[in-house]
Amino acid sequence: MEVSLRNMGFEPNLLETLHDLLDFSDEQNQSSHHAPSRQYVREAKAMAATPADIKEAQNAYIFVVDVPGLRPDMVNVQVEDDNVLVVSGERRREKEKDQGIKYLRMERRLGKYLKKFVLPENADIEKISAECQDGVLTVSVAKKPPPEPKKPKTIQVQISSGQGSGQGKQIGQGGGQGGEGGHGGDQGGGQGGQGGGQGGQHGSQGGQGGDQDR
Repeated sequence: MEVSLRNMGFEPNLLETLHDLLDFSDEQNQSSHHAPSRQYVREAKAMAATPADIKEAQNAYIFVVDVPGLRPDMVNVQVEDDNVLVVSGERRREKEKDQGIKYLRMERRLGKYLKKFVLPENADIEKISAECQDGVLTVSVAKKPPPEPKKPKTIQVQISSGQGSGQGKQIGQGGGQGGEGGHGGDQGGGQGGQGGGQGGQHGSQGGQGGDQDR
């Protein structure tokens, strides 16, 4: 579609306008059928078209992304969701100062550059540096220092003997039995005292009877 319009003498700006209108109609049709949105498709294409390398150093992770035609101020580097490094940018067609110039062929890549990287757990998002030179973006993410090993903690535990507690229980039971025996002896002694008192009363009565006979 684009080639035929260009051959017919349409201006590039007019082609961009037509593309935007076609994209808008496609978004409406796709949303009605629960298909992926046009923006999602564009981002997927941009990520596929943005080559990148990932390197690991001793103290950092290094991400190298090709962004040809982009100046440093045209590139965005940010972190999303605390662990996703996002590199994005967009290259637009330069406007010609001379209105009499027309494009006969357009092959250079235009559009969005996009790349997303899930950072490891030990990546320090507070220490990120980036450099863009000759169309190559280099992003360095420092590593967090490894956690110090925890020192083992020794706890002194006093362990009581099970046999000693059993003997104490037996001794307590014996003391209880001895107390019951002593209580029984007290009751026997009391009964004996009562018997002696009754015998003394009988003896006193017998002595009174003898005095009366006299």
